[in-house]
Amino acid sequence: MIKEQLHQVQEKVKAACIRAGRDPGEVTLVAVSKTKPVELLEEAYDEGIRDFGENKVQEILEKEAVMAKDIRWHMIGHLQRNKVRQVIDKAVLIHSVDSVRLARQIEEEAAKKDLCADILLEVNVAREASKYGFLPEEVEGAAREIGKFSHIHIRGLMTIAPFVENSEENRNVFQKLFQLCVDMKSKNIDNINMDILSMGMSGDYEVAIEEGATIVRVGTSIFGSR
Repeated sequence: MIKEQLHQVQEKVKAACIRAGRDPGEVTLVAVSKTKPVELLEEAYDEGIRDFGENKVQEILEKEAVMAKDIRWHMIGHLQRNKVRQVIDKAVLIHSVDSVRLARQIEEEAAKKDLCADILLEVNVAREASKYGFLPEEVEGAAREIGKFSHIHIRGLMTIAPFVENSEENRNVFQKLFQLCVDMKSKNIDNINMDILSMGMSGDYEVAIEEGATIVRVGTSIFGSR
């Protein structure tokens, strides 16, 4: 089952890239494996998937301990400051940095381990009260502050778009994040790359790719409903 569903997603990723005139190699598919057993992750691994996304630190720790060492673990869920220490050297990318306080904690823990943490700033583009993230107008100020930390590298932006029945409804959200990314890039702030745009999930990843996503986070369409 995983094999067929995964290949279907990969074909849709490719098709969306072609529609947008993009190279499919520009888009990384992160298989969102939260709450899923290791056996299912191993099936995806056997089909060539190396990027897995988890919402909880505990799940990264448990799965990282037993799975292949060439897997790239992505922390995509809300990260509590008291959990940073546990995940700082396990996650290849923290997608969900939603406050300067969290970034400061990441800086402290990364410094202790003498490493540089790659992060994305989470942006609440749709201004949903239930979501974490910086508001679009807060991103530049936060980036300038976090950019001063020597053990953090801001690689780009991430958003969780609203849950909608019709993915077209989120096109505007993705366009706004892409534009914000372009604007931030033009400011040439030290220690900031803006080469990663993490947006789009099972319900809307094709639209997100058409609007410039470089990472899509797909769970249900690969692993089935939770």
